[in-house]
Amino acid sequence: MKKCKKTLLFTWSIIISIIIWFMIFGINPMNFMKGESVFKNNSTLLDVKDIHSGNIKNAYFAGWCFWCMEWIFEAQDGVSEAIAWYIWGSKESAVYSQIGTGKTGHREGVHIIYDASKIDYGKLVELFWTQIDPVDAGGQFADRWFQYTTAIFYSDAEEQQIAQDSKQSLEDSWKFQEAIATLILPATEFYRAEEYHQDYYKKSSLRYNLYKKWSGRAGFIDENWTQRIKELNEKTYSDEELKKRLTPLQYDVTQNEGTEPAFKNKYWDNKQPGIYVDIIDGTPLYSSLDKFDSGTGWPSFTKGIDEDYLTTHTDTRFFMTRTEVRSASSNAHLGHIFPDAPQELWGIRHCINSAALKFIPVSRLEEEWYEKYLETFQ
Repeated sequence: MKKCKKTLLFTWSIIISIIIWFMIFGINPMNFMKGESVFKNNSTLLDVKDIHSGNIKNAYFAGWCFWCMEWIFEAQDGVSEAIAWYIWGSKESAVYSQIGTGKTGHREGVHIIYDASKIDYGKLVELFWTQIDPVDAGGQFADRWFQYTTAIFYSDAEEQQIAQDSKQSLEDSWKFQEAIATLILPATEFYRAEEYHQDYYKKSSLRYNLYKKWSGRAGFIDENWTQRIKELNEKTYSDEELKKRLTPLQYDVTQNEGTEPAFKNKYWDNKQPGIYVDIIDGTPLYSSLDKFDSGTGWPSFTKGIDEDYLTTHTDTRFFMTRTEVRSASSNAHLGHIFPDAPQELWGIRHCINSAALKFIPVSRLEEEWYEKYLETFQ
């Protein structure tokens, strides 16, 4: 009897796993049962030429499933688009259902269109490493076979040198004990993937996140690349650039630790739902859900959106000791933290200058690329 129960439990676990797999990839089980292709080709595949025009450049990477490669590049200032594509192989066989067999000679990858005046090729290469296991020569994580192997495709001698130097630097660091398996190859013709693959991480975020987690990719990145991603996303700005971008008050507050007038600033009495981001680089810092009326005349919050986005420092100016709070990414001065909030609000008050912030209302979160915070308001 016990043996029968174990067999039944095992059978049901297999069935449930298959159902979940279907759900993640959006597969119609009826098509699967009939032996039809489970992935439809809903778009015409086009050859895309490598065209450089002024500061607009192109970069090409193969780094496992293209679903998981687009987001980090599209999050960068200066990147206009990351396009899912197939490289090498033939146009006729550049169809997802055929490429999935691993026998067509294609790799899955991304084509990055970027403004070289805002972000350089070297940073794109460094971001690429943070999304892969560079010593795996047989695929990536749960996905095996040739189409998931990794490569950097260069368009000219300069890109080739940058990619080779970056690869050598990674090997010399001994971050990984094995040799780096990622290839550096000349770019050739590539074919745009079907439209339902484009921006999959936004169109089907639930399936994408389940896939990223269960494949082992998310855990690997967290363990090996979190700090490097943070370093690469830290932005530095020249004093001249900041003076051009900021108003005199914003510059004084963020760079000289100035303080704006109480009750005469932009957000002290703002009651709209939304988030407050770094005025310099757009990092999300505070949420209206944590904002309260402290009666002080400055925006007050019980906590930040993510403590990793903030740093604290001891401020001994004006013959007193206070806790200064800054943006971790831009190092902008934001304000101070005081232990004087009501106990029902945990006793902590982040007293922040409006001039250090930009407010994004809920209605614009998706448009401004902060859609991940929408669920907190629902």
